[in-house]
Amino acid sequence: MNLLKLSARSISSSPSPPKLSTPPSNLPWISPLHYLNPTSKPSPTPPAPPTPTPPKPSKFISHQTALTLIKNQKNPQKALDIFNKAAAQKGFNHNNSTYAVILHKLALFKKFHAVEALVHQMGYETCKFNEGIFVNLMTHYAKSLMFHKVVEMFDSIEVVVREKPSLKAISTCLNLLVEANQVGLARSFLLKLSKDRNFAANTCVFNILVKHHCKRGNLDYAFEVVEEMKKADVSRPNLITYSTLMNGLCVKGRLEEAFELFEEMVSKEQILPDALTYNVLITGFCQNGKVDRAKKILDFMRKNGCVPNIINYSTLMNGFLKECRFNDVKEVFDEIKNAGLKPDKICYTTLITCLCRSGAIDEAIDVLQEMKQEECRTDTVIFNVILGGLCSHNRFDEALEMLERLPLKGIFLNKASYRIVLNSLSKEGGLEKASGLLVMMLSRGFVPHFATSNELLAQLCKAGRAADATTILFGMMNMGFKPEPDSWSLLIDLICRERKLVTVFELLDELT
Repeated sequence: MNLLKLSARSISSSPSPPKLSTPPSNLPWISPLHYLNPTSKPSPTPPAPPTPTPPKPSKFISHQTALTLIKNQKNPQKALDIFNKAAAQKGFNHNNSTYAVILHKLALFKKFHAVEALVHQMGYETCKFNEGIFVNLMTHYAKSLMFHKVVEMFDSIEVVVREKPSLKAISTCLNLLVEANQVGLARSFLLKLSKDRNFAANTCVFNILVKHHCKRGNLDYAFEVVEEMKKADVSRPNLITYSTLMNGLCVKGRLEEAFELFEEMVSKEQILPDALTYNVLITGFCQNGKVDRAKKILDFMRKNGCVPNIINYSTLMNGFLKECRFNDVKEVFDEIKNAGLKPDKICYTTLITCLCRSGAIDEAIDVLQEMKQEECRTDTVIFNVILGGLCSHNRFDEALEMLERLPLKGIFLNKASYRIVLNSLSKEGGLEKASGLLVMMLSRGFVPHFATSNELLAQLCKAGRAADATTILFGMMNMGFKPEPDSWSLLIDLICRERKLVTVFELLDELT
């Protein structure tokens, strides 16, 4: 069979239920006034008629209750205890839903021994199961790099569900193997399908193979798969097929061939492209330094009735940014707004980067404020871009103020945030500010870059600031920092000149 030849070549315990509250007492009510006059004898009160005891609510766990309890349980063992306790009830049998939720919970916590035991138990149940349980388990096993178990879960479908796996299950299994580059398993899987089930590959399966070859750079094999698709009775190349091939060509820099394939898809195969297909070409031309061609493609798609989306625009903005064409970046951003689209975080980050590189720092900060007004979430990357922009224009006081203020407002900064400013201060000779920033970093649990730290220590020693250098040195050593021998020598030499021999001996002890 052609597909087989092609494949061979191309792939050469449980919490107790809540206790019932104690029923109200049957004793007669006694007025508190009687306790105010203990010498008086209260008149005998006739006994109240017995109050009927309300029936206790049933402790039976229904299917819906079991689902809720298992879903809300964070401990997988306790979730399994709930599952088993429900099963022990008289007249209760688990169904597809309860099995699905407990298997998902156990797989989520990588309790695969328990998963396998339950899958084995499912073979003896009388209820009807759905293959979706096993499709989900295949994904969990693939995430844990247990690819033989992926195939085992696929094989369990026919045993437990008592039906042949659907094309969706086949495609999912094959795609998981191909994505992980499990070539041998993928090939044997296809051969077994063809032999045991007389399986004829559909378009989805062919597309997985095309994607596999394109990712590995084997474009000739990918085109051979497409030829097999055209010969098959149950498959034809579709938009995904051509988009995958065009992307593979663009990655290789074969842009003209990609565009010719695009024209063949539209004119010969009568397949209309969507915004994602156009984005393949836009990305390809941008990455290969031909942004003007990418912009023409955006204009072309608009003229042909395909409305550009935010992804198309953000890709074009990044293309102009790489070529430092800052005015073009701003024009595309304005075009997004004129088109009635709402810029996303990627668009804002690209624009802020553009403004910082062009020296328009204040405008970049204004854009940051606009993001907040538009409720577009900021992140550490954006703040680091602005910090870098401030430092590149020697606006260190504003950068230091941001580092001081942002964490107090609940905004997360990483070690790169501090290192950007510290590195710039060290290069520009801002010793006083750099020392203060270093102390702030250490107090917040961040260690500076190794080379910058040694350079700063050397600068402090040369400036005669032995006390500051010693304080910073010991602070960094407590966090695992190991200074270079030259830094030690400079500091010891400085302290010796100051005749502080006790401090020298302490440093030598630390060095030893």
